[in-house]
Amino acid sequence: MQLVIPFPDISPELFTIDLGPVSFALRWYALAYITGIIIGWRIAVRAMRTPRLWPGDTPPMTPSMIEDFLTWIILGIILGGRLGFVLFYQPEYYLANPLQIPALWKGGMSFHGGFLGVLVAGLLFCRKYKLPILSVADTLAIATAPGLMLGRIANFINNELWGRPSTLPWAVIFPGTRAQDCPGVVGLCARHPSQLYEAGLEGLLLGGILLFLAWRRDWLKLPGQTMGLFVAGYGVARFFVEFFRQADPQFITPANPMGNVVQWGGVGISMGQVLSLPMILVGLWFIAYARRTSRVTP
Repeated sequence: MQLVIPFPDISPELFTIDLGPVSFALRWYALAYITGIIIGWRIAVRAMRTPRLWPGDTPPMTPSMIEDFLTWIILGIILGGRLGFVLFYQPEYYLANPLQIPALWKGGMSFHGGFLGVLVAGLLFCRKYKLPILSVADTLAIATAPGLMLGRIANFINNELWGRPSTLPWAVIFPGTRAQDCPGVVGLCARHPSQLYEAGLEGLLLGGILLFLAWRRDWLKLPGQTMGLFVAGYGVARFFVEFFRQADPQFITPANPMGNVVQWGGVGISMGQVLSLPMILVGLWFIAYARRTSRVTP
């Protein structure tokens, strides 16, 4: 008998308020974003109140500036995440239906797009207030992982971003999965809980390593080093999980059932992996740059 885990009976909506013609629902996904932002904000404030962590015992910002910075970051996440999804994953559809681009309530956000949006927002903020860019980026790095973890857990609750078919004992039967969706699998059509793999790797493991290195190993004293590890670490984690994650439906065809967008050395890779490779390279470059700069700085 095949061992699988049934999908937990959790509604995507935490609660709903019905006011006649108007109703309001708080979804787990929205709560994950809100909670992740609050936790990240508190981590950043704590870091600003701990001068010993920073070069010259001088934090890059005052704690009061974090709230202003938070507004810029939220805009970067929303605009970048949405535009990234539109451009990276469904450009043909949104070119034909441009009025659907602002329809965030229908879903569709890209981490890589959100990352670029946060990058632009951070650069503009640093330019406005004349802040050290790399140390501000390091602040973002130690504050982001909790939001990633909670967001991926919310993806699981929302029954979205399924994993590939699997016969492992911890595979999950997601609602809506049909037997014909899992060719070659005998019995129930269960899938990897790839959302939880990402929550553990991108959020819990990477976030824990970053906080440990920041508070216990003085990594923030080398500007850009912590940010480089976050970028490279996320890229590695995402590249790995993509082997277990179902490709986005727009890339899946009868001739390309795995949804690969590039053949590299005879191995097909997904859009998520294509977008993660530059992150790995850029992150490693920043780590090397931070260490090289520290050696030549008197």
